[in-house]
Amino acid sequence: MLKSNLICGLDIGTSHVRAVVGEINVDGTISIIGVGTSPSEGLKKGVIVDLDRTVEAIAHAMEEAERMVGTSIPSAFLGIIGSQVSLINNRGVVAVTGADKEITEEDVERVLQAARVIALPPDREIIDVIPREFIVDGYDGIRDPVSMVGVRLEVDAMIITGMITSLRNLYRCVERAGVEIEGVVLNSLANAEVVLSRDEKELGTFLIDIGGGTTEIAVFQDGHLQNIAVLPVGGDHITSDIAKLLRTPLQTAERLKLDYGVALPSLVNNDETIELPHISGKDPRQVPAKELALIIEARVLDILQMASDELIHMGYEESLPAGVVLTGGVSLMRGLAELAEQVFNCSARVAQPNYVGVKSPIYSTAVGIIHYVQHSLRVVDREYRTGRAIALPGFLQRIKSWFMDMFE
Repeated sequence: MLKSNLICGLDIGTSHVRAVVGEINVDGTISIIGVGTSPSEGLKKGVIVDLDRTVEAIAHAMEEAERMVGTSIPSAFLGIIGSQVSLINNRGVVAVTGADKEITEEDVERVLQAARVIALPPDREIIDVIPREFIVDGYDGIRDPVSMVGVRLEVDAMIITGMITSLRNLYRCVERAGVEIEGVVLNSLANAEVVLSRDEKELGTFLIDIGGGTTEIAVFQDGHLQNIAVLPVGGDHITSDIAKLLRTPLQTAERLKLDYGVALPSLVNNDETIELPHISGKDPRQVPAKELALIIEARVLDILQMASDELIHMGYEESLPAGVVLTGGVSLMRGLAELAEQVFNCSARVAQPNYVGVKSPIYSTAVGIIHYVQHSLRVVDREYRTGRAIALPGFLQRIKSWFMDMFE
C-alpha cells in the first residue's frame, strides 16, 4: 500500500464482494475511509463457479474503495469462509532461553512454531495459529507471557488449516484482479472482532452469520473460538422460495425480500398488499404482504432450525449464557431476532458495527478483518511487531509459485 497506515479488508461473499479500507490513527483507533461494493455473480454457496465474473466483482469493489480513499490499494487481507478450513487443537512446549529467564517475543514465536508441528495431509496447509492460553512453569490461563519469568513455556493453540484445492480458485481470482494478498483471516474471527463484546466471548455465545449462499455458525466461549460449521443455505434460498411460490422473476423476488421482507407475519397488517409483476409479462397483480411474510418465515425457520441441529451435533444441546448474535445480510430482516429467540430458547440480538458509513451487519466481516489484523499483528507503519503472521508468507509464496507453474 502507498500509505503504510491503511489496511484493506476484502470480503468475497456469495451475493456481494465488499472492500473496506481502514486507517490506523496515531492513538490506535480505526477510521473507515473507503468502502467498495459489487454484486457477486461468480459464486454459489460460497464456492467459485465463474472465475471471470468473480475477478470483475473484486476489481470493481476495489476500484470503488480506491476512489473514496483517493489512493491506490494494491493489497488486501482476505476473509475465508469456515467451509474451506478445519480446526485442530495442539500444544507447543519450549525452554526459555534467556540468561535471566525472562520470556521474550522470540520465545513466544518459538512456542507458536512448536505448536505448528503436526501431521497434515499433503493437500492441506496451516493458515493461522491462534493461541488460546500460555502456560509458564505449570501456571495456566496466561494471555501474554512476555516479560514474565519462567523456565518452561507452553501454549494451548488452535491450528487453522485450509485445503489448497478449495482455496486456490479464490486466491487466483484475487491475484487476477490485480490485488496482492497480504494475509487471510477466518471470517468468524473477523466478525467476532466487531460484533461480540469481551463478556460475550467469555461467557459463551453462538455467532450466526446468515449470508447469501451460506450460513456460518461459530461458537465462542472462554474468550476464544471453540468450533465452526457452515450450512449451504442462506438468503438466496429465501429469494428462490419467493420467486417460485409467488411466480415472479428472481430479480423481483430479491427486491421484495429487501423492501418488504419480514421474518414474522405478525409484524404485517392483514390488509397490506404488494404490487407484483407477473413472470410472463402479464398485468401486475396484488399480493397480500402477509403471504410474503409466511414464505419468508418458513425458510428462515428452516435455516435457524438447521443451525440449532448443527449446534446440538457439536455438543451444545443447551444455549450458552450470552445467547445468539446474528450478523450477515439476512439479519437486517425485521423479526429475525425474535424468531431466533423462539428457536434457540435464549436471548438473540442483531449485530451492528459502530462505524460511520458501515453501520450494518453486511460490513461486519470486512471491518472485522481490519480489526483482527490490527490487534493480532499490532500494525505500526506496516511493520509487524510480533512474529505471528495471519498467513505464512511461505504459504502464499508457494500458492503463487503453484499458480505460475499451472497457468503460465
